Amino acid sequence: MNIEDLSKAQLILLTILVNFVTSVATGILTVSLLDHAPALVTQTVNRVVEHTIETVASVAPATIVQAPAPSNQDLVTAAIGTDAMRTVAIYAAETGTSTPAISIGTYLPKSRSVITAMQDGLPRETLIAFTSGAYVPASLAHQGGQLAIYGFSDGVSLPKMTSPALIAAGDLKLGQTVLALSADGSATTGIVARVTNKGIYTTLPDIGAGSAAVDLSGNLIGISTGATPGLLIPSNVITGLLTATSTATSTAAVK
Repeated sequence: MNIEDLSKAQLILLTILVNFVTSVATGILTVSLLDHAPALVTQTVNRVVEHTIETVASVAPATIVQAPAPSNQDLVTAAIGTDAMRTVAIYAAETGTSTPAISIGTYLPKSRSVITAMQDGLPRETLIAFTSGAYVPASLAHQGGQLAIYGFSDGVSLPKMTSPALIAAGDLKLGQTVLALSADGSATTGIVARVTNKGIYTTLPDIGAGSAAVDLSGNLIGISTGATPGLLIPSNVITGLLTATSTATSTAAVK
């Protein structure tokens, strides 16, 4: 067959075949020569090959696989779920759970306390109902700034969960997302509309006295007063009360 009669595809296949045979022959010839070459030559060739491999490996860029960033929906559902875990029901110790809950509050694991809004009928001795199903006695430890703090005795076993960070009012930004659970357990969202010395004004509806509002990370922004829809008592007040409670406890212990 005349090579001029071959088609383009046949010419390409022929070229590949010739290159393949040439490569195989070159490899065989090289191995054969190395077998008969002096040890010094063989060592030199091996070093060149190893150095070439190391150079290529160091130059090749490392592939870093990054996990996708959580979506806004993921952040919202996670924050609401965290807020729900910390939400507790407050019952009067005298009647227990035979009567409806007097109020709702937020459990602060780090300080072993429950924060809620001041309102008429809050007893000094209460029974705190956790979402885990546990019922734990608590006593009024401190009140002020429209808030009340209930504390637990040192020997009481409490549910374990992550304690929220308390976000100061000065760190909030207008338009920042605010999430909350209302007294009936329904989730709602809003934004920070205004921050004044009276509190944090948001676009949240009436979520009930004592309900907590959190940011997208599940950190505590404030507590609802229940008097004005969307108005929150800032976390600064909570921090002040916790400090006062801790100081009072330490003073009592010294006496």
